Amino acid sequence: MRRLGSGKLVIATHNAGKLKEISALLAPYGMECISAGALGLPEPAETGTTFVENALIKARAAAQASQLPSLADDSGLSVTGLGGRPGVYTADWAERQWFEGEPGRDWYMAMGKVEGMLQAIGLEADRSCWFSCVLAIAWPDGETAVYEGRVDGTCTWPPRGLKGFGYDPVFVPNGSTLTFAEIDPDEKHRISHRADAFAKLVAEQFG
Repeated sequence: MRRLGSGKLVIATHNAGKLKEISALLAPYGMECISAGALGLPEPAETGTTFVENALIKARAAAQASQLPSLADDSGLSVTGLGGRPGVYTADWAERQWFEGEPGRDWYMAMGKVEGMLQAIGLEADRSCWFSCVLAIAWPDGETAVYEGRVDGTCTWPPRGLKGFGYDPVFVPNGSTLTFAEIDPDEKHRISHRADAFAKLVAEQFG
């Protein structure tokens, strides 16, 4: 298995929160992380139907454009009572429509969509859910490696906490009473879906 050496690694994201979290996880291994956004790289169309496909699309695009090893994260929330939705469309549910203001993502709106659909089902709605994370590494020559992680929990309402991003304020991991947005970031880094995937990546790439 090919390994990353210390040095520059492009993080294929334009999301500042995601860059900060990934950079913190990789800091002990001598990686200098720079985002695709900081390099001015375009965001490729995520046309895959799985987290693995979308992570590979983003990693390969960044590696080709930068000619540096690149790491992409594709992650999302799946709710049992909604048949696994939003799943790979997690970010799409946060996209504003033309009548909802300036382009961008509105995560409160996205969380509200999940809650609205659960409430429409009624009290019997299954609120169990899970966050998935797929990390894909791509090298400029086309070689790739993929690592998958998961954390299970429950959807809560209303949103609580200011420490997370995305759907974190409505996700309570199993074994806790706090949402991901209330948990100390160091604790979240230890138990999250991204941490699970990173543990597998680190074991193979830096072990």
